[in-house]
Amino acid sequence: MHSQIDWMIYINQMEKILMLKLDDIQRAELLIQFNYIASIVEPLMSMKLDERIEVAGVFHP
Repeated sequence: MHSQIDWMIYINQMEKILMLKLDDIQRAELLIQFNYIASIVEPLMSMKLDERIEVAGVFHP
């Protein structure tokens, strides 16, 4: 299942939650950066994982 994130909605919500005052230029730059980061991680996120993944061991000194 692939879902498309509306980054502008996310930016607006985070601006309200964090009580930030961003101008249009800052919002536009954040939108560019979020889209850039999303394009970088897309191949990793599309990689299929096994149904069951072995948990890494825990080190006990």
